[in-house]
Amino acid sequence: MSHNRKKIKLDHAWLSVLGEEFEKDYMNNLKNRLLDSLAKGKIIYPPKKLIFNAFNMTHFKNVKVVMLGQDPYHGPNQAHGLSFSVPDGVPVPPSLLNIYKEIESDLEIEVQKNSGNLERWSKQGVMLLNTTLTVERSKPMSHKDFGWSLFTDKVIHILSENKKNLVFFLWGSHAKSKINLIDTDKHLVIESSHPSPLSVYRGFLGSRPFSKANNYLVENKLKAIDWA
Repeated sequence: MSHNRKKIKLDHAWLSVLGEEFEKDYMNNLKNRLLDSLAKGKIIYPPKKLIFNAFNMTHFKNVKVVMLGQDPYHGPNQAHGLSFSVPDGVPVPPSLLNIYKEIESDLEIEVQKNSGNLERWSKQGVMLLNTTLTVERSKPMSHKDFGWSLFTDKVIHILSENKKNLVFFLWGSHAKSKINLIDTDKHLVIESSHPSPLSVYRGFLGSRPFSKANNYLVENKLKAIDWA
């Protein structure tokens, strides 16, 4: 195991399928760009130990659903390495409130709307993956060209290749652009507009993704997700 891989705190099953990525030039360049930004005094989210949180919270063998986001929240204390999620005590972001609304109407249940911490989903096999894993404070999409998408595209492809009967939520045009990485004969892809306030009325509300996901999981002898 080489120098780079040793320093990455990742669940061993993820390391066994992704380890080679950490030896590639793009990953070294990415690491150097992050170190360079930090050396210039820039503040980067999430904290270093949480960059790979989506992988450590949802082990490879447990992945059932992939909820694809774009890049981390760029305000203080918001990002903790899980797409759409914020730590306890941080106000629930607008997109996540819309997700909660859709869960309530789709499943006719009540969601605890005072917490935006989605670790409870991660632990059930919902991988909350952003396509870019870091961001500079107050600058959304500032790291989109750092090379993260090469890594996360590989993650999506590996999941598609090595697992069966996964559910992929592709919300918004950015997420939908990843459909070519997914074997749609083996997995369920659920597409709609993004849950952000700007696009939520263009097809997200009323799309019933959560019941569709659970029905598919149960049909394939897998345990449904408790979205509440």
